[in-house]
Amino acid sequence: MPIADGIRDFVGYGRTPPDPHWPGGAKLALVVVLNVEEGAEPSIPDGDEASEAALTDAIPGEVGGGRRDFVAETLFEYGSRVGFWRLTDLFAARGVPLTINACAAALRRNSEIAAAIREGGLDLCCHGDRFVRHYRMDEAEERTAIAAAYSGIVDLIGRPPLGWQSRYSSSEATRALLVEHGGFLYDSDSYADDLPYWVTLGGAPHLVVPHSFTHNDNRLATAKLGTAEDFYNHLASAFRVLHAESARRPRMMTVSLHSRISGQPSRFEAMQRFLDLVASHADVWCAGRSEVARHWIATHPAEATS
Repeated sequence: MPIADGIRDFVGYGRTPPDPHWPGGAKLALVVVLNVEEGAEPSIPDGDEASEAALTDAIPGEVGGGRRDFVAETLFEYGSRVGFWRLTDLFAARGVPLTINACAAALRRNSEIAAAIREGGLDLCCHGDRFVRHYRMDEAEERTAIAAAYSGIVDLIGRPPLGWQSRYSSSEATRALLVEHGGFLYDSDSYADDLPYWVTLGGAPHLVVPHSFTHNDNRLATAKLGTAEDFYNHLASAFRVLHAESARRPRMMTVSLHSRISGQPSRFEAMQRFLDLVASHADVWCAGRSEVARHWIATHPAEATS
C-alpha cells in the first residue's frame, strides 16, 4: 500500500520486498545517470552574486563574493566541452544506456549536446531549468521553474523528460507540483530504497525511482574519495553486494556521474573498469531510468487510495 507523500516511512518493503521481475530474468538492474548541469549553474555573468564552485576542483571561497571565479567557471566548461563527450562515447561503445539528468539552461547553451541527446534518443530526466536549489523557492516560484524546465527541454529535444530530480533536495511542495504539472512518470527525489516504490498524493499514486547520493562521483569532488581507483572500488563493492543479494531478492543499483568530474582523464578509468565488471555478469539489466519506471508501472501497478 503506498504511503502518503511527506510522511516519513522507516519500514518500506520490510522483510518482503517485491520481486521486480526484471526483463530477461535479470537479477540486478543498473541505471547510470549523467548529470548535465554545465551552463545552468549560478554565475556572475548570469546575474548571480557569485560563481558556482560546487562539484569542481575549484577551491570554494578562494575568490571573494562579487568576483568571477574563472577556475570554477572553466571547470564547468570543461565538463560540457570535453567530459560529456568522453563519457557518452564510452557508454555508446559499450552499449550501456545512459539517463541524462539535464538542466534545460545547460542544453540551451550547448546545441551540440542537445543534438546528441535528440539524435541518440537518450533517456531524459529533468534536473530543473537552472542548476539551483528548489527547496529555497516559494511555491509559486517553484511552479514556474518546473514549467520552464519541462517546456525548455521539450523545445530543445522535441520530446518531454519523463522523470524529475531536484538539485540536492526537493522542497515540501515539489512532488505535488510535479503531479499538478503532469507529464512525469516518476521523480527521483529520494535515496530511501534499492527498488522503486509508490507514494500517494491526494489519493492518487505517484512513482518514486530512487537516486543515489552514495554511488555518486560527487564523492570525488568533495574529497570523500581521492582517486579513480577509490571510486572504482567504491562502486565495485556496492555492485558485488547488490549482485549477491539479487540472487535471492533482485535489486536496483544507480550510479550518478558528472561530466566535469568523471569526464576528467584522471577519473575516467573508474567508469571504464566498472563497466568491465558489469559486462562480466550476464544477469544484469542495464536500463534507462524511464525504462525502469515503465517496467515497474506495468509489473507492480499501484491502486489509487482515498
